[in-house]
Amino acid sequence: MTRYTDSVCKLCRNEGEKLFLKGSRCYTTKCAIDRRRYGSGQHGQDRKKQTEFALQLREKQKVRRSYGVLEKQFSGYMEEASRQKKVPTGLRLLQLLESRLDNIVHRSGMVPSRAQARQLILHGHFTVNGKKVNVASYRLRPGDIVSVSEGSTKLVKAVIEANPVAGQPRWLNADLESLKASIINLPEREDLDQSIKEALIVEYYSR
Repeated sequence: MTRYTDSVCKLCRNEGEKLFLKGSRCYTTKCAIDRRRYGSGQHGQDRKKQTEFALQLREKQKVRRSYGVLEKQFSGYMEEASRQKKVPTGLRLLQLLESRLDNIVHRSGMVPSRAQARQLILHGHFTVNGKKVNVASYRLRPGDIVSVSEGSTKLVKAVIEANPVAGQPRWLNADLESLKASIINLPEREDLDQSIKEALIVEYYSR
């Protein structure tokens, strides 16, 4: 399976903002972008004013990297979102990304980052509706129940204790005592990150 293996801190520095790719470390003074708020590489500090295309590209890259999705997958989500007529394309794209299994495990507070969620899912530590699922991109629908596999409870509880969370989104029902989570309904735009400019992503793919 193809995946990004370079330093994830470079991604945050290149986007100029925190993408919270390393979980709890991003909230400490060790965060790379707090120490060096400019792009990585030899010419990282020589960035000029961005063109309209560059702004669209950067927004697309920021969202794609935040959710840990490769380009081909992201394009597929965008194509599917554009076929949906009842919901705005940008919102539908974000809903598709939010309904991924790795995102739900992360949002529920069971793990501090999507990267760690993907690793635990790949190793078979989670089930969906009682069936073991080891595909991080597995799409959940309202009513589906995510729980920890039998024998993995101690591991996941240790992760939660080491990385406590403040709360979960209102569209998600999560119980960290029973280690279960489910989608109540798909998130509305006000429930999602307001810093994301999904219109730029739609414009990028409309070229």
